[in-house]
Amino acid sequence: MTVLYASPIFGPIHSRRLGVSLGINLLPPDGKCCSFDCIYCECGFNHDFIAHDRMPSRQQVYDALRQQLLKMQQEGPKPDVLTFAGNGEPTMHPHFPEIVDDVIKLRDEFFPNAKVSVLSNATQILHQPVFDALKKVDNNILKLDTVSNTYILRLDRPVNSNYDVARLIDKMAEFQGHCIVQTMFLNGEFEGQDISNVDDKYINPWLEALQTIGPKEVMVYTIDRETPAHQLQKATHEQLDAIARRVEAIGIKCQVSY
Repeated sequence: MTVLYASPIFGPIHSRRLGVSLGINLLPPDGKCCSFDCIYCECGFNHDFIAHDRMPSRQQVYDALRQQLLKMQQEGPKPDVLTFAGNGEPTMHPHFPEIVDDVIKLRDEFFPNAKVSVLSNATQILHQPVFDALKKVDNNILKLDTVSNTYILRLDRPVNSNYDVARLIDKMAEFQGHCIVQTMFLNGEFEGQDISNVDDKYINPWLEALQTIGPKEVMVYTIDRETPAHQLQKATHEQLDAIARRVEAIGIKCQVSY
């Protein structure tokens, strides 16, 4: 079942990785808006869910978030994290940097111990205002499913034909440790091609990229909900655990979500 999220605020939900998470969806509620078209995306393929509504304005996000935080302060639950996520890539919102400032301000007012997180595919970090905004959040979570452009074209399917993973890895390194790398591992096929990325062919160069980036943490995970490509399979517990051990062996903390 395809999942689309309300906008601009949804949840709170219990996140496998983040705890009690209040979602902030800067994208339209009726469809997707993303610089990737991942074959495993729980929101479906881009062409099947074209958005017709507008992105919420900065003021709409501020008002809705303030109202929800006030309600949670009075009634609970207490959020562990305020998470930019939703129906695509949050950093594509034209006022993303300003909204980050607003969210941090509201967090400090209502739940100062909560973290502010952004789930991003990292495609916009070459834009300096986005990069600078991500430096301000507690959990700057950036996707890196592999270091092979060829594989990314099959799995993540960037919308921009100029996508270059090597440039993004170099830019991630400029965060100087203020980032978390998130990687999807899976098995199966898509359009007749093997899509598995759990063997050394993909893991060895990925580990080298992690050493270049120097993130404070790595999150490895696998499919959790129905995917638009139906021949995909979860990575096994054993595969994920083995990958996590190799990450920790190079001195980086690793969190696993099965």
